[in-house]
Amino acid sequence: MRKFPVLLSTIVAASTITLSTTSISAQSTDDLNKKIDELQQQQKELEQKRNNLQSDSQQTDKKINKNLDKQDSVEKEINSIDTDLQATLKQISTKETEITKTNQQVEELTTQIEQLKKEIALLKERIKKREALLKDRLRNIQQNGGGMKYIEVILGSKSFGDFISRSSAVNTIMDQDKSIMEQHQADKVAVEKNKIDVENKKTEVEQKKQSLQNQKQDLVALKGQLDNQLSKKETLMASLKDEHEELEAYKVSVEEEQEILARQAEAAEKAKQLAQSEKSELEQLAREREKQQAEQKASPSKPSNSPAANNTPSPNQESGSESGSGSGSNTGSTPAPQNNGGVLNYPISAPITSHYGARWGTMHHGTDFGAPIGTPVRSAASGVVIMTNTEAQAGMSGYGNVILVSHNINGQSYTTLYAHLNSIGVSQGQTVSAGQVIGASGNTGQSTGPHLHFEVHRGGWNGAKSNSIDPMSVLN
Repeated sequence: MRKFPVLLSTIVAASTITLSTTSISAQSTDDLNKKIDELQQQQKELEQKRNNLQSDSQQTDKKINKNLDKQDSVEKEINSIDTDLQATLKQISTKETEITKTNQQVEELTTQIEQLKKEIALLKERIKKREALLKDRLRNIQQNGGGMKYIEVILGSKSFGDFISRSSAVNTIMDQDKSIMEQHQADKVAVEKNKIDVENKKTEVEQKKQSLQNQKQDLVALKGQLDNQLSKKETLMASLKDEHEELEAYKVSVEEEQEILARQAEAAEKAKQLAQSEKSELEQLAREREKQQAEQKASPSKPSNSPAANNTPSPNQESGSESGSGSGSNTGSTPAPQNNGGVLNYPISAPITSHYGARWGTMHHGTDFGAPIGTPVRSAASGVVIMTNTEAQAGMSGYGNVILVSHNINGQSYTTLYAHLNSIGVSQGQTVSAGQVIGASGNTGQSTGPHLHFEVHRGGWNGAKSNSIDPMSVLN
């Protein structure tokens, strides 16, 4: 008779446990459904962002191609200008050679002029002497009555032979006078002609020299214009190359962001699959509980007279209550900081050395914790590792060894970043729990000393860090 109350008590207790479990399962299923919906929405948002980035990447490629086309065009213009410039320099060199030759001609003509001046001086001296001689002759002629004296000389001949001799002498004297007059006149004409020829030649050479000087000035002016054009084109080319470098860097950042978004999408898909798997398990458990409950209802039962059985909680009830209150605790050797209402745990037990915000004229997108090399670094929340990057790899080398973890907390996605690590203890795609050691602090990358650089991004991480928030606003 005592077995009946005990059996009834056991059945009531089992029913209570079953109902409690069914209620918890239903509540957990609703939570999981909500979480799955949130993850699906997050996947849609990530897909939209990836599409936007793909469009942005295509536009950047077009800009890069346009930039390269401009560079080719400007390069051709530079080559053309340089060709013209070289031709102009060659012409200037030719003109300078001609000017040098002309200067030599001027010097030669100057020497000739000096020589002619000496010859003219000699001619003038001879002319002066002849003029003196001619003046004497004319004076004698005037004094002696002109040509009558020659007749007297001839008529005074004593014989025919003397007549011939005297006539010949008179003719010789007259021819000499005539020759002197002709030579005198020729010398005068020669002096004037030589003087005019030299002056004309000198004028011609001086004009040629001036013309060459003018041509050279025109060529020098043209060279100045070409130099100016070349300088502008080279400045434009430098600007285009800078723009190209910026576009390439931006393209790399877009590609990095696309890769990170892809990893975040993988993490979201993995989280959704885990949630769906958990949901399936809970639904299966609920069906089994319902089946068990139905079987228990169908079995004959006896009323129990033991009130203690209804009031004493079972061991399973007690353990369920304890596990609920103990979730999310950090078992590290360093006591956890006081909970400030945040959703993330501190990633390291170390003092803060630099806060989020403006610093040294730039934006500091994270919080720095000063810690010796090798200090354990823990995941700030449960999540999926979406990226690990070492100091030797391109892309995020400034961060040194770095880890990015994606989290989904209360329907909000976060990405945490742990930089300048000495070592990395996780791999891409790995699921991590809150407080799990994922690496060790260090001094890699662009670091001024051993520390952990910790960033929090609402949503996904991007190269512009536009989603970054102050970690202190979400840390416990």
